[in-house]
Amino acid sequence: MSTVLLLTASNVFMTFAWYGHLKFRDKPLWIVILVSWLIAFIEYCLMVPANRMGYGHFNGAQLKTIQEVITVVVFCGFSVWYLKEPLKWNYVVGFALIVAAVFVVFRKW
Repeated sequence: MSTVLLLTASNVFMTFAWYGHLKFRDKPLWIVILVSWLIAFIEYCLMVPANRMGYGHFNGAQLKTIQEVITVVVFCGFSVWYLKEPLKWNYVVGFALIVAAVFVVFRKW
């Protein structure tokens, strides 16, 4: 569970690093790049331990799949809450297909 919590926290930081600057389009690009890198550093400080702790319980493909599902969930909340963008039905369907990948990756074939 600590792996999933750390991956979730790291993804929140990375989402802000990658997309948070979109509300500050009036700021110079070099400033938003610098701030994004500082935020991404925190993300790495959470992501690396999460993957180290989780590897062994999960394999690499499972860790990446967990991360992708967390990315989709975090970004949905971020885009609605922070960017004030609507969550359209086709986005939800597309994201659900990504979540369906969890079944394929985690299933014992």
